[in-house]
Amino acid sequence: MSVFSAKEFDNHEAVLFFHDRTTGLKAIIAVHDTTLGPALGGTRMWNYESDEAALADVLRLSRGMTYKSSLAGVNLGGGKSVIIGDPRTDKTPALFEAFGRAVDQLGGRYIAAEDVGTSVADLETARQTTRHIAGISEGNAGDPSPATAYGVFQGLKAAVLFRLKKDTLSGIKVAVQGLGHVGYGLCELLKEAGATLIVADINETSVSKAVDQLGAVPVGIEEIYDQDVDVFAPCALGAILNDNTIPRLNAYIVAGSANNQLAEAHHANIMTARGLLYAPDYAINAGGIIMISHEGPKFDREKAMRHVGGIYDTCLDIFKRAERENMTTAEIADRIALERLEKARNDKKKLALAS
Repeated sequence: MSVFSAKEFDNHEAVLFFHDRTTGLKAIIAVHDTTLGPALGGTRMWNYESDEAALADVLRLSRGMTYKSSLAGVNLGGGKSVIIGDPRTDKTPALFEAFGRAVDQLGGRYIAAEDVGTSVADLETARQTTRHIAGISEGNAGDPSPATAYGVFQGLKAAVLFRLKKDTLSGIKVAVQGLGHVGYGLCELLKEAGATLIVADINETSVSKAVDQLGAVPVGIEEIYDQDVDVFAPCALGAILNDNTIPRLNAYIVAGSANNQLAEAHHANIMTARGLLYAPDYAINAGGIIMISHEGPKFDREKAMRHVGGIYDTCLDIFKRAERENMTTAEIADRIALERLEKARNDKKKLALAS
């Protein structure tokens, strides 16, 4: 397994592998870029089919965090960590304490938060062995999932306005794939706004809850792609927009919280050719990192949520520019993010020369 020749490697600054004999911890931490500040990104715990799959995931996710922070206008870099294991059976306090010690070895270059397969409680445990943890009660912001859901909700509204010319979500049909913390939170906001929900998740309890509490219509994991809806909202794992699934989508808009939704970059072109409006994942799901960027003793939740609400304008600007410049929304989002990164790099060079 070579890091440098991996397809997902994108000039990452550091990729570190950690193993703890006592707890069985197997973790990878990837730091993609720290131009804007320390690399912040979630900790994903997943039962990967191979070490190579875990490496590919952490490389893709950490790069996405760089672009997410840049586009959101926060002074944080991009990083991510993965713990190889089944989050349902392999979690122990000792394992997360060991993970905290691994994070601590980076000396603040990487800051960990919760992600798929981990919880705020898990990161609270890791905080016992490192101070480089965010998104927990100590920083006053707490669980970033509600902010992420709210940001996706705002971006989805912008997409509906742009693509369907409707300034309300009343009667809009949304197929939500994944009912984790963010996906279910999004469903609650959509229900309150008058949308009709069709949902799918591997967790039957979550599906039943959505049916009972939100009036959602349940469908199978594979059937969710085929629903006749206005919006398809992927809120589970990545790479779900690919050669097999895109032709099946019967929607006008793709707008959800999942990271790395495109299996390959060219899939953005395929969606555009089919008339699908794609809200770039790292643009629409930046609510959590925006919330965390406000952490501290002077944390103001109302101010932070106003910042998250700006995702509406960010997405609308991306849609308009893509149409105006005849490019995909993914290309425009990348361009905006890279422009800020390049400016920051040039400013650092000028300061170095001046000194």
